[in-house]
Amino acid sequence: MARWALPALTVLVITTIAALPADRDSAPTDQTPQAQASVRIAYVNTQVVLRQTPGYQAAESTYTKELEGFQNEVQRLRDQFDSTVAAYQQRAIGLSQADRQAREAELRQMQQQLERRSNELTQRAQERERELVAPLEERIKSVIEGIRAERNLALIFDISAPGNGIVAADRTLDVTATVIQRLREPR
Repeated sequence: MARWALPALTVLVITTIAALPADRDSAPTDQTPQAQASVRIAYVNTQVVLRQTPGYQAAESTYTKELEGFQNEVQRLRDQFDSTVAAYQQRAIGLSQADRQAREAELRQMQQQLERRSNELTQRAQERERELVAPLEERIKSVIEGIRAERNLALIFDISAPGNGIVAADRTLDVTATVIQRLREPR
């Protein structure tokens, strides 16, 4: 959802700059004050909206269960690697140089396999999260776009987006509750 913040901010900056007079000494045109006054904006906290969207709790529960399975597999592989390392360390003194080098090469290969599998599972978890959340985010985006069009708003900012730059805002511009209400209405 954070991906909306930068484009929205860019549009606001461009709109504001376009509405400014080219020369401060020149007389303002009829369009300048009207253009600045006509830019209507609002904001929404999409993280709050997402958590209250019908279907989110089920998606989160599914994701949590699947993530636990991934984490358990990685932990099992780590435990297996750790016990193999411990067994090697106990026997290393009695091994010949060639045997030690061979066992150490096996341990490095085992560690690489562990890292590779851990990365695969992390990627699968991220993909699964996207699969579960993307339909909800699309519905939220659709509702927000409907409210934007209905209220003739130029922009709706996501205040939950990292780096949004909004320090303070008029609470009457917050459409979060309206978005949540519309999401809860039967389709």
